Amino acid sequence: MTSLSSADLTAAVDSGRLMRHLEEFAKRIKLSGSVEELASFHYLQAQLDGIGYATRLILHDAYISLPVSARLVMAGLGPHCITHSFSRPSPAGGLVAEVIDLGAGSPADFACHDVTGRILLLDGIATPAVSLRATESGAVGQIHISPHEDPHEMCISPVWGNPTPETRHNLPGTVVLSVGKSDGARLKAALSGNAAVTARLSAEVDTGWRKTPILEAQLAPDGAPDDVPFVMFSGHHDTWHYGVMDNGSANATMLEVARIAASRLGEWARGLRLCFWSGHSHGRYSGSTWYADTQWDDLNRRCVVHVNVDSTGGIGATVLSDTPSAAELRGLAADAVLTQSGQTHAGHRMARAGDESFWGIGIPAMYMGMSEQPAGSTINPAAGVLGGGGARRGAGLGWWWHTPHDTIDKIDPDYLARDTRIYVHTIWRLLSESRLPLDYTATADDLLGELNTLQATLGARFDLTGLITRAGQLHDAAAGLALRPAMQDGQVNAAMMAIGRALVPLDYTRGDRFDHDPALGLEPWPVLDALRHLADTAPESDDAKFAEVSAIRAANRLRHALDTALSACG
Repeated sequence: MTSLSSADLTAAVDSGRLMRHLEEFAKRIKLSGSVEELASFHYLQAQLDGIGYATRLILHDAYISLPVSARLVMAGLGPHCITHSFSRPSPAGGLVAEVIDLGAGSPADFACHDVTGRILLLDGIATPAVSLRATESGAVGQIHISPHEDPHEMCISPVWGNPTPETRHNLPGTVVLSVGKSDGARLKAALSGNAAVTARLSAEVDTGWRKTPILEAQLAPDGAPDDVPFVMFSGHHDTWHYGVMDNGSANATMLEVARIAASRLGEWARGLRLCFWSGHSHGRYSGSTWYADTQWDDLNRRCVVHVNVDSTGGIGATVLSDTPSAAELRGLAADAVLTQSGQTHAGHRMARAGDESFWGIGIPAMYMGMSEQPAGSTINPAAGVLGGGGARRGAGLGWWWHTPHDTIDKIDPDYLARDTRIYVHTIWRLLSESRLPLDYTATADDLLGELNTLQATLGARFDLTGLITRAGQLHDAAAGLALRPAMQDGQVNAAMMAIGRALVPLDYTRGDRFDHDPALGLEPWPVLDALRHLADTAPESDDAKFAEVSAIRAANRLRHALDTALSACG
């Protein structure tokens, strides 16, 4: 690791400058594709032009859904409610149907009830997974109860990016509303008797194709950004309401990192590309997905790492240990978090969320949200977004997340500067070190853990010895890369990029490098799902025979990827 002069660099973070950016972002509600959003993009572009970046403002077609209005009447109650991005609009006069309390809307909850033609009362924020279950089960409407007094705005489409002819049928098929916690309790009480209760749901949603912006800003050490490898640093700019924390603070962080890094351009070993997305909140990551699709070849050849940033500097956000990272970047994340905050990085896996649209290409990624509220201080409505499982120390992004209350008073200038220092540290190491700070021994170890667990479960039913051997060989080969002399840094970097292209798609997607999985949770190493399914079948059953066909194919896919990665190590 280079000495990197991190103290000088991080000391340059200017909280006053960060807050001045936020004052600008706080002026506008930035709905995807709106005039106000585009005006704010012009501010970003002017700032980056002013510090020497080559900028490009792109307008592209995106399938965007903007909630307009909502109304709910049930058992004589008319609570405040909102509808959601990609909800179905209600018919004229509203949707009227019987209401059933379905708890959290888990697969087990759906399995126990016939919900055909009914409106579902559900605990928790509206999510793509629950909305998809409701649509597939024949429900006609959903009422979600927020864990806080304000309902949280959400995009409920499970379709990642713009729909295709093959995926558009997965768009939500029900009318979806949300109410606050206290109002939800009153609705539940109305269902406590034996008599059937009906509700009238009214929702207006503006869904369709519109032009949305992406801002791309590039800088490279030799002045030739089209020819050198680069680090991609991205965050969305569209907002729910004023969205000063989500995602104005992150955009301020991006501008400050760009400014500080540019002041040391002569020390860069590779280029930096900043991307500001639209369509995150109202198009299910339509901007980053469009960019991944249309810039696929360039990203495949030259992008070394994707660093994402979301919602930095919130008041009360004292927990930094939970920020997620791919295994191969955990060491870098741990170094940055510990050095700049004194906290120990927990090593959580990346969640299937944010603008992580580049795993299929094979680009390793790190971060999303950085700082969170402490566990136990509040209910975490964003748990499914932030990931990390049950061992999280943080409790999400604050009760104001995705509500009209996400205003500039929710930002702590000192915390914003602290979070920004972590990003400065991280980006600087990625830019300045001649050898990329990637550790694929950690990735191999994660894979070995999954394979050994599966082998213990499957026993003699399916032999994973060859895969386990290859994963062990990859661990040793990756360790060998770290021992090569500095004169081979170029070869080592090329090898690590090739390893990522082979393994990242299998670690974080179902394995298609040219398509995008739905916005639904995935197990670690989804390529192993066919083997997990085989383990769940009864031995010698027809189900097991069918499952074995898929398991063999999955093993072949993983074997080929491991062989490709091993060949790259030389």
